[in-house]
Order: sequence, then structure tokens, then C-alpha cells
Amino acid sequence: MSDHLAGGYDLVVFDLDGVVFLIDTPIEGAAEAVERLRSDGTPIAYATNNASRRAADVAALLTGMGVSAAPAEVLTSAGASAALLAERVPAGAPVLVVGAEALRAEVRDAGLEPVGSAEDEPVAVVQGYGPEVGWKHLAEAALAVRAGATWIATNTDRTLPSPRGPLPGNGSLVAVLRTALDRDPDVVVGKPQPGLFTTAATLAKAQRPLCVGDRLDTDIEGAVNAGMDSLLVLTGVSGPADLLAAPPERRPTYVAADLSGLFRPADEARVPATGGEAGGWRVTREGDRAILAGSGDPVDALRLLCGVTWDGVAVSAVESGSPEAGELLRAWGV
Repeated sequence: MSDHLAGGYDLVVFDLDGVVFLIDTPIEGAAEAVERLRSDGTPIAYATNNASRRAADVAALLTGMGVSAAPAEVLTSAGASAALLAERVPAGAPVLVVGAEALRAEVRDAGLEPVGSAEDEPVAVVQGYGPEVGWKHLAEAALAVRAGATWIATNTDRTLPSPRGPLPGNGSLVAVLRTALDRDPDVVVGKPQPGLFTTAATLAKAQRPLCVGDRLDTDIEGAVNAGMDSLLVLTGVSGPADLLAAPPERRPTYVAADLSGLFRPADEARVPATGGEAGGWRVTREGDRAILAGSGDPVDALRLLCGVTWDGVAVSAVESGSPEAGELLRAWGV
């Protein structure tokens, strides 16, 4: 077994948006991390909630960015949703698709008939992210669900990470229908449901997979639900303040600034850090408050502070005991 974090696992499952790329811009170091894993002989999979691309398109996008990927390594919520529909409704049944062409193609390839109007009497509505989704599409979906169609959401990510900041995701569009219908979807397919992760592990025949993501509410909670270890990278949606306040079902095994953390010793990424000191930082607990002092790698400070905030200290009760600590806490919004 290697002495670095990834060496302890027989499969690494990457989320995409916020981990490998932002919309269509690769994140620095992602290609190098993937290639190092491949050179070490570690199997790789990609599991994404984004339903706007098919597996082959995702693989082509990644390859074009210099991140090696094969279609068979990619699992999307669009493909998983279409497969679920094929199990639940008769072959050839009409399904109203709210989303991108990729989702319609997956539904079609599953032996079902994609339609766009409630007047087509769809037996189900499948809703995924698509940049062109608008009021007319949501109105047809609302009418179809009210008429008795099963409502399936590919995922409920509230936002999508981008170089300009978080943008509305499929969860925001699902919330529009939830408000209009006064009910939740019948099924949510993607993360935090465990299916994408467990399918990836099954296909790779992995016994000890590691899930890598940037969102606590989807990637990390999905890994927890699947009973798998996880690494949170701070290149996407969830930041230090989110991690400090994370409930048990959204707590990762490890945290790192980026994918280079895969190749550090596991104990240097494990969260929370124990012993009160790490990498030049120290945390002192005084009753219901905690004091961070020292200086060093911000991730080490974060790991230490998780030890106290996860043990009952309010995030608002974390104080600085050095100029460097004060600057760091201000940067985190703590």
C-alpha cells in the first residue's frame, strides 16, 4: 500500500463540476492528479449529477481538457434516471422531459418516448438541468404531474459552480415546481442518493472506494449514504465555514485544498485533526468557545477547528489568538 491517501483505495470516484472543472474550464492540477492515479494503477470513475451531457460527451469534454476519460468510466444522473424509468414504466411509454437534449436522448435510448407537452399524456416527468429550461417547460411539467404523472428529478443541486460564482442548478428549478405543486418529487436519482457511487463500485469490482467531491449536501452526504470514505476539495461550492457547521451526515473523511491532497499522507488530510495542534496551528477550547492561534496551512487550521465545532462549539464562538488566525477566520467569513 502506498503512503499517500489515494494509495489506500482501489477506486477513486470523482465528481466533476467544482472538482475537475468549472463549467468548461479545467481546475488546475486535475489532469495531473488523474494521470498520476492511472500511473499508480488506481481505477477511476466519474459520477456527476449534471444531466446536461451524456457519458460519451462528458468523456470527450474531459479528454479535450487534457483529463483522460472513457465513456464507460462516466456515470450521469441523466443515464441513471432513464434506466430507472425503464424499470418503472412500459416500453414505449411517453415521458415528458424537462432538461437538455442529453436527457431526452437517454430517455429515448431506454426505449421510451420523450415528449414535451402535458397533452401527450405522459406517464412520467423527468426533470434535469438544462440551460434552456424556462417557464413553458415547467408549466407543462406542472400540468402533467397534476394529471397523475410520476415526477422524477435527476438531482436537486441548488447551484452549479462556475468561474463567476455559483449559478442556479437543477435544484432551483425543482424548487419552482415544488412551490407550484406543493409537493416533492416522487424520486430524486442523483447524489445524495447512493446509487451513482454504488454503481461505480460495482462496475469496478471495488472493495474500498474513495469518493471525491466539492459539495457537502450531495457528494459527501452521498458517500456517507453509500458507506464510503470521502474527500472534500475546496475548489467548488462548499467552503470552510460550511464544513465547520456540517451535520454528521455531511462530514467527509478527509479535506484538502484541491486534488493534490490525494497524494499527501492520509493523516495530513483526515478530518477532524486530533491533539489540538497541526501544521503550526493550535486550538484551545475554553468552555463553549475555541481559540485558534499560530500560522500555517489553512487546511490544517480547518481540520483542527472541525474537532471543536463538531463537538458542540458554535462556529460563531471561534476566536482568533494570533494575527494570522484572525486573517484566516475573516477570509472564511467566520
